[in-house]
Amino acid sequence: MNNADIAETLATDHGLTKADAKKVVDAVFAAIADAAAKGEEVSLNGFGKFKVKDQPERAGRNPATGEAITIAASKKLGFTPAKAVKDRINA
Repeated sequence: MNNADIAETLATDHGLTKADAKKVVDAVFAAIADAAAKGEEVSLNGFGKFKVKDQPERAGRNPATGEAITIAASKKLGFTPAKAVKDRINA
């Protein structure tokens, strides 16, 4: 399923036009990305939490040469599903 599929489902189930549903889907994902960029946790009741995590600097290897390199520290966006989602997946 992708953004267009989600928008189509919203349009069908809630009487929206496909264009309006796509705008809503895009706005929700943009709001989540904006909050994550600010380092905020996004909690969606019944679905889960998006949380920014620090990935520390680490050692790695260049696959072409085998030379040891240092991979810079970065941030990543983690997702923890809510219990309701876990139960639904494992049902």
